[in-house]
Amino acid sequence: MKALRWIFVTFAVPVVLIALWTLFAEIANSLYWPSPVKIVGVFPQTWLDGQLSTDVLPSLTRLAIGYICAVVIALILGIVVGSFRRLRLYLEPVFELFRAIPPPLLVPIVMLFTGRGAGMQITVIAFGCLWPILINTVEGVRGIDMTQLDTAKSYRISGWRRLTTVVLPAASPKIFVGARQALSIGIIMMVISEMFVSTDGIGFNIIQFQRLFQFKEMWSGIILLGIVGVVANVIFKFIERRVLRWYVGMQTQER
Repeated sequence: MKALRWIFVTFAVPVVLIALWTLFAEIANSLYWPSPVKIVGVFPQTWLDGQLSTDVLPSLTRLAIGYICAVVIALILGIVVGSFRRLRLYLEPVFELFRAIPPPLLVPIVMLFTGRGAGMQITVIAFGCLWPILINTVEGVRGIDMTQLDTAKSYRISGWRRLTTVVLPAASPKIFVGARQALSIGIIMMVISEMFVSTDGIGFNIIQFQRLFQFKEMWSGIILLGIVGVVANVIFKFIERRVLRWYVGMQTQER
């Protein structure tokens, strides 16, 4: 019974939305709003033939590299800044300033230094993903219970061991919150950077289809981005549950 309810809740809303979309498309009979059946019909030849290796995989590769770079940089900076109060007081306003800058505005500036290639797109993705992870890492490290740190000190746990056994586990729930936010930002920045100056990728093809009035293909690209987002979220949740197994269990018990 519980499984049936989960299936109903999960699929009921998408099914209703698709039905409404189909009904509206049939009534409107508009070039700009094709029915889901027509969109699904062009999806394989648009994205699963030659485009898979020439457009989809390059987009996902740039997204992965930019996201991983952002995670590594944010963790290193966040742990250092979060561990030292004086440094945090100096740098937190700077972090907030840079976080407030919309990453798409940096595309022309980044192009001056990196050119129009993949380096520019990876840099923009990394910049957009960096700030939620960095700020949440700083908050996570700053919010560690002093009792934990004092206990580690009394047992002479310091250096790398203190970082891996006390600091990172205690800060990891907040770090994962920032990483989840950054994932959706990364997908957005991937598309925007490709729409600006790229010659391949999902975003580039979507804007090309729009310019050529190939609206079925354009909508299929939007659907593909939705699929990428869902799959990325599923993978992220799997990793999060594995890493934060203790935290998820604790939250479940409290409920």
